[in-house]
Amino acid sequence: MPLIANTRRILPLLVCAAASLVAGCKDAPPPPPPPQAMPVQVAPVTLSPVPKSDTYVATIKSRRSATIQPQVDGNLVKIFVKSGDVVKAGQVLMRIDPLKQTATVQSQQGTQAQKKAVYDYAGIEVERQRKLYESGVVSRDAYDQATQAYQNAKGDYESNAALTDTQRQQLAYYDIRAPFNGIVGDIPVHLGDYVSPTTLLTTVDENADLEAYIYIPTERTSLVRRGLPVEILDSSGKVLVKSTISFLSPQVDNGLQSILAKAEIPRTVQILRNQQLVNARVTWSTTPAPVVPVLAVSLVGGQTFVYLASPKGEGYIAHQVPVTVGETVGNSYPVLGGLKPGDKVITSGLQFLQEGAPVKPLG
Repeated sequence: MPLIANTRRILPLLVCAAASLVAGCKDAPPPPPPPQAMPVQVAPVTLSPVPKSDTYVATIKSRRSATIQPQVDGNLVKIFVKSGDVVKAGQVLMRIDPLKQTATVQSQQGTQAQKKAVYDYAGIEVERQRKLYESGVVSRDAYDQATQAYQNAKGDYESNAALTDTQRQQLAYYDIRAPFNGIVGDIPVHLGDYVSPTTLLTTVDENADLEAYIYIPTERTSLVRRGLPVEILDSSGKVLVKSTISFLSPQVDNGLQSILAKAEIPRTVQILRNQQLVNARVTWSTTPAPVVPVLAVSLVGGQTFVYLASPKGEGYIAHQVPVTVGETVGNSYPVLGGLKPGDKVITSGLQFLQEGAPVKPLG
């Protein structure tokens, strides 16, 4: 009986040992396969002309812009235009009550008619006295007196005629006319307002012959010159028009410590207006520099990075490199540091990449 009990206890142990031996003879599981390389687009770092430039706030101004003020005083009786109207040179914009001046002209014309009658009579009289003197009927003194009266009447008449003409010309000032073709600005006055030569009636601007007024800091004095390229930009950085510096002031603005430069706006450009604020990018020089596509650059924590497709073994891996770039030029960034020509930067799938990930360049 004791032998049978021991056998029962040993048998399970032998079974377990045999199972362990059988398990130990099996092969180890194979290692997991390496990660598959991700296809990515790449672009080589190339040398391209990169401009060195600065951007300044500029003001568009018209060379034909007029502030309309009257030359006489009186009450406004007509306003023929409204703000924004396109007007022609000589077109009547407003009218000041001319009744008082009209009466003055009429009175002056009446006086002129009287003096003309005296002048005409004196002419007849001097001719009559001349004939009588030549006939010996009157003395030389009588003829001289008639001649003097004629000259006095002539001078009086001509003086009055000139005064009448001046008053008539003054009457024309009661019609306020456009000095040239242009667009009417704000009209701050109203019908019935009393205006004088100090009153602002409106403005007339011609949106042609425009210029960009650019104030360039004095530290750029050695670089600025006529003929430098200028690009006029909108608030989003889009180029509106290309021009060049056509004028440089010989003086420095004491308040701004800057130099006034002007760039002409071609007449074909119709999207700019007088007194409009724009950005003006002045290009100082253009030199070859490495560039990378905008799509290849990512911003992480205030630092710009690119991923390079770096060779490793028989394939490539993604290698993140910090870079320093300048302002965009078209669809590229100029590289100021961190890359060299020939490096292959990855331009697609950046959000899926990480350092050391295998990649398969496609371009």
